[in-house]
Amino acid sequence: MTRPIRLEISLPAIRRNFQFIRQHSQSRKLFAVIKADAYGHGVLDTAKALADQADGFALLNIEDAARLREAGIRQPIALLEGPFDAAEAAAMADYRLSGAIHTLEQMAWLAKGSAERLVDIWLKINSGMNRLGFRPEQASDALTRLRSMPGVRPAAIMTHFATADDDFGVAEQWSRFAPVAVASGLPVCAANSAALLRHPLTHGDIGRPGVALYGVSPFDDATGVELGLEPAMTLSADIIAVQQLQEGDAVGYGRRFIADRAMRIGIVACGYADGYPRLAANGTPVAVDGQASGTVARVSMDMLAVDLSHLPQAGIGSRVELWGSQVPIEQVAAAAGTISYELMSAVMPRVPRRALD
Repeated sequence: MTRPIRLEISLPAIRRNFQFIRQHSQSRKLFAVIKADAYGHGVLDTAKALADQADGFALLNIEDAARLREAGIRQPIALLEGPFDAAEAAAMADYRLSGAIHTLEQMAWLAKGSAERLVDIWLKINSGMNRLGFRPEQASDALTRLRSMPGVRPAAIMTHFATADDDFGVAEQWSRFAPVAVASGLPVCAANSAALLRHPLTHGDIGRPGVALYGVSPFDDATGVELGLEPAMTLSADIIAVQQLQEGDAVGYGRRFIADRAMRIGIVACGYADGYPRLAANGTPVAVDGQASGTVARVSMDMLAVDLSHLPQAGIGSRVELWGSQVPIEQVAAAAGTISYELMSAVMPRVPRRALD
């Protein structure tokens, strides 16, 4: 690959973030959430990096779970949305997977499976997110049914918070979920990254750290670094051309930016086809050879422009960090009207990736 763009993943940073979360958690166990290719960090690399730290892993696709098993990962693996059909329900036993059960249809699929190997089930309760789960008043009947099924062992009761990361908090959902959890007698799994960092009441038996593992804040009022986390992903690309602008010159598609003075801009080998947000505003922060600057004009498919007017030493070949340790991804996301989760998981396969250990 000669196009000068790269995605670098720091596995030591992921390990240090896990330890930070462990120190701030009252949960007995922590299942590292590695769905969506570990938020773009590489599911297999991340699982191997945490193999001696995490009590288990949580993900979505049974294909990813199978890859981990085939690679020698032995920790418990939980499917956060459970099986998607009867074949997957049967395969859960084969791959020694646990999983959320949130519908009667999933129970029916499990009932068709073999009782030769028990499948651990996490009963999902809809405490107010209104996506997946049994309503609190349905929980007792659902649990009774699960306990009557051969080959199934209820192993936890879980829920998911909609507002653990904002001022509304978790009190309303917790008040619905907690009595059901106590009545079930099962281990509790409720706390995501935001709850683990700010709502200790919810930590329960099994915590589910996700975005914080990767050094990113779940909150709008702080970056991951400000919380004590370490960014694990760095997206960078090089300047491939330099343009001198005069006052009144326009840059890029749609003439979105018009110079109000003489300027020097650098053209960077990264665009929205690489995963950089097309809607990033003028002035979205970047670092050019370690010096702060900002974007100029509309992001195009394969390129974007940055201001070099105050950086006379920068030119062709200068490295531009688009997000990472120098440029918080949370700030880039805010400038693009999105969230850091989307940016991390949207980096395209054409960007060369390297895991650093």
